[in-house]
Amino acid sequence: MSDNRTPPDDLTDAAPAPHAAPAPGARPAADPRVAVVVITHNRRDEALLALARLRDLPEAPEVVVVDNGSTDGTADAIRRDHPWARLIASPDNLGAIGRNVAVRTLTTPYVAFCDDDTWWEPGSLRRAADVLDADPRVAVLTARIVVEPRGTEDPIVAELRDSPVQGAPGLPGPALGSFLAGASVLRRDAFEGVGGFHPRLWLGGEEELLAADLAAAGWELCYLEDLTVHHQASRARDSVRRRRDGIRNTLWFTWLRRPVRPMLRRTVEVLRSLPRDRVSLAGVALALRGLPWVLRERRPLPEHAESRFRALAEAQRASTARNYTR
Repeated sequence: MSDNRTPPDDLTDAAPAPHAAPAPGARPAADPRVAVVVITHNRRDEALLALARLRDLPEAPEVVVVDNGSTDGTADAIRRDHPWARLIASPDNLGAIGRNVAVRTLTTPYVAFCDDDTWWEPGSLRRAADVLDADPRVAVLTARIVVEPRGTEDPIVAELRDSPVQGAPGLPGPALGSFLAGASVLRRDAFEGVGGFHPRLWLGGEEELLAADLAAAGWELCYLEDLTVHHQASRARDSVRRRRDGIRNTLWFTWLRRPVRPMLRRTVEVLRSLPRDRVSLAGVALALRGLPWVLRERRPLPEHAESRFRALAEAQRASTARNYTR
């Protein structure tokens, strides 16, 4: 994908109104406050199962699914089995930018992101909308993640629950420095106000830059214990590219937003933590190749946002739960 490519705006399939009652039997009454965006690529069966679960939620959310250039018949299968969902069939794999494309088609105040191997617990979307209604300071709510089929909490949950970040008084849950896109509900205006996911990052830790820009704009990000997302990790994933791009994106974020001293310190920490292998070398090389545009777009965080990442420094060094650089 070209760095400067603008995703097409005319890919959305014509479909019935997303909350029309399909035969036989009607969906529950829709909660008009929240929609769900799903991105998928060459995971036809998982995407169909994810949509079936979303269809049956009591909130009956509007759903937009972005097929990121699949070659396994995913788009045709969605048209056939889930005509109630709005399909955006991209000819290219847009990565996280597929979420930006989908959000631009929505008018709901809140958007829940969902991967094709995750699904929301019934009632969680309504609870998230209630909390966001009640606290206009909050832009992002991240859910508790349950790993299936074991039914156990993802190790990242303990880190979210015990977040060292200091947020504004009276928040609905622990303040966060970043979030997990496949397990979060966002305020649409806040998301669009900071530009959504950066087009150059594609996938792999792409949330960190967006989270920093939301914090810089004065928004709060929180973990909310009584939201639940289930995750059954797909085996259909490119783990090599995921790690390579995660290394690149971690360095790019550090160079784009951290003040000079924290930037240098974090860069050294990341480089020291990397395995000495070809994937690490490729990730660092890609990051260095992007230095010209990084320097052009560098905008260090204001103190109130930078303090969040300072607070996370020790947790980042110690964490083994969610690390795109290893």
